[in-house]
Amino acid sequence: MLVDSHCHLDFPDFAEELDAVVERARAAGVARMVTISTRVRRFEQVRAVAARYDEIYCSIGTHPHNAADETDVGADELVAIAADDKVVAIGETGLDFFYDKSPRDLQAAAFRVHIEAARRTGLPLVIHSRDADSETADILADETGKGAFPMLLHCFSSGPELAKRAVALGAYVSLSGIITFKKTDALRAIVADLPAERLLVETDAPYLAPVPHRGKRNEPAYVADTAAALAAIHGAEPAAMAATTTENFFRLFSKVPRP
Repeated sequence: MLVDSHCHLDFPDFAEELDAVVERARAAGVARMVTISTRVRRFEQVRAVAARYDEIYCSIGTHPHNAADETDVGADELVAIAADDKVVAIGETGLDFFYDKSPRDLQAAAFRVHIEAARRTGLPLVIHSRDADSETADILADETGKGAFPMLLHCFSSGPELAKRAVALGAYVSLSGIITFKKTDALRAIVADLPAERLLVETDAPYLAPVPHRGKRNEPAYVADTAAALAAIHGAEPAAMAATTTENFFRLFSKVPRP
């Protein structure tokens, strides 16, 4: 059994063939998928996808790209929406200093609001961090000092220091198809040193399709290729790594029922 811990099935890329995409995921052994919110004000379309399929769950949150558009979103609203049976995580949230689509102070403020919601609900915080390693780690350390909360560094492609500091704070780390790309030896070296009991796999579909699907639209079925690559990095059998990452998922995403 496999789990795609992060995908975007409400995106237009899947509108014409979502049933077929889900069927291919089932055929590949993907028993659970979490479709991720990027705008609170568009939550209903995310929730609709989760409602349509028994094995799909969702999150609630504002992507850092959209932080400037949703400055009115507070922790109380996130907590209230998270009471929904299908909502199993807070986010994605965090810092993106590569694109800087929202002012950095607004990204940081939204990040802290989401952390409060994760702390209050006990749901895992799904963290997006790009070109903001030290700033992300500093906020996580500061906020953990106010009270622990479950957290996940999604689509990890950062440096070793963020991985080390986040794991020390209790974070899990999710790997995407990036670990299969030719020019990511440095990332693979970091991943090799991470404890297996903290690792998850994801697609971030429709983005970042793993080899041998590189260049195509990504979809949850392809998480099997990422899991196989992760197994090779850790010198494990693919079935064993699938079992490990799936068990880690259910430990972190404790609201998701097991099949």
